[in-house]
Amino acid sequence: MNTVLSATTVHWTFVDSPLGQLLLTADESGALTSLSVPGQKGGRSIEDGRRHDPGPFRAAEAQLAAYFAGELTEFRLELRSTGTEFRQRVWDALDSVPYGETTTYGRIAARIGAPRAAVRAVGGAIGANPLLVVRPCHRVIGADGSLTGYAGGLDRKRHLLGLEGVLAE
Repeated sequence: MNTVLSATTVHWTFVDSPLGQLLLTADESGALTSLSVPGQKGGRSIEDGRRHDPGPFRAAEAQLAAYFAGELTEFRLELRSTGTEFRQRVWDALDSVPYGETTTYGRIAARIGAPRAAVRAVGGAIGANPLLVVRPCHRVIGADGSLTGYAGGLDRKRHLLGLEGVLAE
């Protein structure tokens, strides 16, 4: 099921990538509000009245190209996403997971001060991340080291972790 873009998201564009055609959205200020991959669980869709305009996405497009070429390890983009206070804390924790490293759902829960029992809720917040790739939810793995859920699909998660040198592609 796709999520319809909110009324504050006015700009959108597509960017080609090794993961397929990415849909990027931005608000009036040009802050990136979502990045979706084709077929993404909970991915964004284009709503009538939104403006197709690649202009606000030039920096994102250049940084994504450099990332996929193995030349960029940290995105420097203005991001704006809406969610509950809990989701925002989880997403902030995701933003601190370095390139080429992984963490677990349990470590994310601990990082935000949530009890161990909140691991499932942490997984839900990670699954609701509207900014795939640039907010590195692909770097979160199971406690046993297994690759677990990824809204963009496990093949894409493997590709991203391979690109970052975590897995052999």
